[in-house]
Parts: sequence; C-alpha cells; structure tokens
Amino acid sequence: VPEVRRLFQAMSESQDQQARRLHWSHFRRQHQARAQRFHRLRRARQAPVVSADPPAPQRLLGVPALTDEHWEQVRLLLPPQKPRTGRPAVDHRLVVEGMLWVVRTGSSWRELPERFGPWSTVCSRYQRWWKEGLWACILQVLLPSEASFLSSA
Repeated sequence: VPEVRRLFQAMSESQDQQARRLHWSHFRRQHQARAQRFHRLRRARQAPVVSADPPAPQRLLGVPALTDEHWEQVRLLLPPQKPRTGRPAVDHRLVVEGMLWVVRTGSSWRELPERFGPWSTVCSRYQRWWKEGLWACILQVLLPSEASFLSSA
C-alpha cells in the first residue's frame, strides 16, 4: 500500500517536484554506493596484516609418547607458566601431549579428548608456539632425526 500511495503522490506533483525527487533519488543511490565502496576500502586498509596461518599439524606416525625424560627437555624450552589470577591455566605438559596426540592421529583439534584440556586452548598454544618457532624446537627434541623435515613444514 505505501508504494501505491507514493505513486499517487508522485502523479499529483508538478514537473519541477518530480524532477527534484528523481534527481534526489539518483543522487542518494550514488552516494550510498560510493560510501559502501569507501567503507570496504577503509576496512581493508585497517585490517591487520596477517602472516600465513600455521598449517594444520602433519600426521607423523613415529612421534613417541611424551616420557618424563623428553618432558624435562621440552619444559626448558617453554615459557614459564606463571600463576595468575582468574581461571587456572592448563598445564603445559597436558597441552604438549594434546598436540602430540593430534600429530599422531591426524585428527582435528575439535576431536581432542577432554583429558588434554579444552581443544581451543591446545590449538591456540600450538598456533602461538608455531609462530614463535617453539613447536619446531619441541619436535627437534622429540624427533632429532626428522628435525630438518619438520621445521620446514
């Protein structure tokens, strides 16, 4: 019904008013299109420059379980796990074991068993440690024979 009302109103207007309404409608559509285009460009410029995302962990069949000896070597590489206020942090050892489980099985992060802590925590630490080069160092400790292959992955 509003469309019919607008149509009757437009028919009852003078020639000057119709021309002005047509000009305004055309101007408004152009302005909105230009504003949307500039908004997209501004957003693209402001977007943070993201380096390549860490690849999904490759499936490696020969990855050993994390023994106490290996853990002592790996623990020295990891950042200190400071006690903080709020929610208690997931233990680094559980996180590393969860990462190794994903690497051994080739499963997705969401399929990670709950005993390793939240899958999102394990995944985010994997991504952080991969970007810092820490994951390659951990794999060098666990698999010294395949270290050159793993650091390029």
